[in-house]
Amino acid sequence: MNPFMYNERKNTMQTSYQEDEIEIDLQDLFGLLLHKAWIIILAAIVAGAIGFVVSFFLITPQYESTTSIYISTSKGNENSMTYSDAQLASQLTKDYEELILGRTVLEKVIAQYQLNESYESLKNRVSVENTSNTRIISITVKDPNPENAQIIANSIRDVAAVHIKDVTDVEAVNVADEANLPEKPCEPSIPKWTLIAAMIGIILSAGIIIMQYLLDDTIKSSEDIEKYLELSTLGLIPNFDTVEKKKKSRRSKEEEEIHEPQMEADEAIEVVDIEKEQEDAEH
Repeated sequence: MNPFMYNERKNTMQTSYQEDEIEIDLQDLFGLLLHKAWIIILAAIVAGAIGFVVSFFLITPQYESTTSIYISTSKGNENSMTYSDAQLASQLTKDYEELILGRTVLEKVIAQYQLNESYESLKNRVSVENTSNTRIISITVKDPNPENAQIIANSIRDVAAVHIKDVTDVEAVNVADEANLPEKPCEPSIPKWTLIAAMIGIILSAGIIIMQYLLDDTIKSSEDIEKYLELSTLGLIPNFDTVEKKKKSRRSKEEEEIHEPQMEADEAIEVVDIEKEQEDAEH
């Protein structure tokens, strides 16, 4: 066939049957994923097991301890504070958060307890949160040791209270809650790690199967020839290895069928001979 005619026919086929091809390909792809479901499930189990082992044995557990302070900004009668004063106090809590996480407070805590870490390292383990429409600020510290987390949280709270009063015009910084002693680690979440790892295993295995399917452009049957090339097949060449195996299997079955009646006849003759010998012995 002329190659130009072949390319023209192929382009025409792709244009006219584009929607049908997409639908058939999606069906084939879905069927392929169902056929390879055992691989996807196995990948999810293996990846989930890896996530469980990593989160349970390799990642160091982290404990959280939280303390909170209440900041009073009114120097007069607390009952006479207006709405604008309360709104201003809530806006100032952002300033207090920055002061708590500032270098002055955290470096004093590092020096006080002789912590073997830098300011940036401690800052990454401290989080400050303000509850909406309140003047209560929570200070949370993460540490591999639950007792250290409690001690550092209380220390940051005490140093920050003094620093806030020195820098801003506040009347008092009171302790709302003492730091708690955590009993269970907050990180890592073993179920979460296991689930994420299993999902990654599913996505990767399904992606590899889909990529192999999309990159495989070989013709596997006469239907593929008619579907993709719009050519009719005149004949099929059999796989001689397969044909030979089928012939051998058929021959062996035929031989078994021939030998079975002969074996039954031989057994019957042997039984008759034995009965004759018994009768002669009795006479």
